[in-house]
Formats: sequence, structure tokens, C-alpha cells
Amino acid sequence: MAKGPRYRRPFRRRAEGKTNYHRRMKLLKSKKLRAVIRVSNNHIIVQIIQSKIGGDKIIVSAHSKELVSKFGWNANTGNVPAAYLTGFLAGIRAKKQNVEEAILDLGIFYHRNRVLAAFKGILQSGLKIPYNENFFPENIEEIIKGSHIEQYASLLKSENPEKYEQVFSGYLKKNNINPQKISQMVTNTFKKIESSI
Repeated sequence: MAKGPRYRRPFRRRAEGKTNYHRRMKLLKSKKLRAVIRVSNNHIIVQIIQSKIGGDKIIVSAHSKELVSKFGWNANTGNVPAAYLTGFLAGIRAKKQNVEEAILDLGIFYHRNRVLAAFKGILQSGLKIPYNENFFPENIEEIIKGSHIEQYASLLKSENPEKYEQVFSGYLKKNNINPQKISQMVTNTFKKIESSI
């Protein structure tokens, strides 16, 4: 680590990899609502936030745990389809609160499938957020419906049944779900979210 006379220590949150202050300043100067997507190993949080001097105000929030408790989602709450559904739920709630547009705030994260799926869910709800068409991969529609999970499950089941039992044990034993039918679960949960709000 440099200790010379020209060494300048970065801000603590930047050094920890939590905040990009240059990008945050641009977002704050726009004075628009921010669509914030945060991802952990097991959950996804999508929020619409208004920046204020005294602190940020959360206008709308959606957590992937709500998919389980309110909409009957039994699969993992940290996977790509759950991210898509959480983004859609947040977007629907934002429209209900008369929020028409926002700007995307990804924080430090960039092109990761769960973040992109949540963003796609927000866009599907009708919320206007500016973005570039090349931002999404070509197969994003298949990914958000969980077809990649279905393909991997069927491949493992035919080639290595023991590994299939091991990899999808959470689906098979804990929740009694067939991982080869995850796209049907996504469609059913999507309809429940639409009809509930």
C-alpha cells in the first residue's frame, strides 16, 4: 500500500466496494426517483427511492420473501425468476403510487443476470426507465422464465441422477417442486401478482 507524500486514501465506502460516489453524484443531480436493485445470496430487494438532504425516502419496496408469503412462490427466492418477479412486483406497486418514471441505480453491481432480471421486471410493469437496447443479453426472456434451470435439471436427470438429487435437493425434498416445471410456477406467480394489485 502506498504511503508516500502523494498518497490519498479513498473514502471508506468506496474502499469497501459499497459506493461509487462519482455515479451517485450524477444520480442525485438528476433529481429523479431512483429504482434501486440490491441482490444477496438468497434474496432480492427492489426499491423506488427519493433522494433528500436529510436522507433517502423509500417510496415503494419489494422483497423476494414476499413472493413466498403472499404469492405462493415455493422455489428459491434468490434465483433469476424470483428476481424478475420481485422487480415486477415493485414496478406494479410504484404504478399504484403514481410513479411514472425513474432512473436505474445499480450501485457497484453491473451486468449480472439477477440484477438484469429484476430490471426487466420493472420495465414489464410499465415504469419508464431509460436504458440502452444492448443492455440485456439476447436470451433474457428465456432466462427470466427459468428455462435454463429446466434445461439443466433435465440434462442432469438423464446423465447423472445422483447429482440431480444433490443439486436440486432443496426443490425436491424441502419444497416438493419439480425443477423441470419452474416456468409454469413463474407464469402462475406472475398472474397472481397482476391480479392482486
